[in-house]
Amino acid sequence: MVEFELVKNEDITALADLASQIWHEYWPKLLVKEQIDYMVQKFQSKEAITKQIKSENYNYYFIKCENETAGYFGISFKKDYLFLSKLYIKKEFRHKGIGKLAFMKIAGIAKENGYKTIRLTVNKHNKNTIDAYLKYGFKVAYEDVTDIGSGFVMDDYIMDYAL
Repeated sequence: MVEFELVKNEDITALADLASQIWHEYWPKLLVKEQIDYMVQKFQSKEAITKQIKSENYNYYFIKCENETAGYFGISFKKDYLFLSKLYIKKEFRHKGIGKLAFMKIAGIAKENGYKTIRLTVNKHNKNTIDAYLKYGFKVAYEDVTDIGSGFVMDDYIMDYAL
């Protein structure tokens, strides 16, 4: 059974630790270690997550499978769309339909809040993830290269899902 648990303030350290673990396992096939370290610190550290929740309209959820933490997702409530910022599953839980269940939860949250679109960014070289989002019904809206500092960029597709 898969469940979703809203991250509370007292859970932020555990979320940041989980994010670091998953990012350092997943991203080495696409990014150098220095960029992974930089992005974890900039976007998924305890300080970054706290700021996102307190001042950037973010909610994070733990994904639980049989009472074990299988991953997490982060969403941000924007004016015209729900932004799916993060959706990460631990290696041992991948390819079991958990990502699809998480997406169904995210779509439900979007509908409950009156959104007609879910938007996300995905690394252009992250083929498996792009294929999964295309399978869910996302469409590539445009491409974007973002300078994130320290000589690093994010080279992404921006994808939209119409509810």
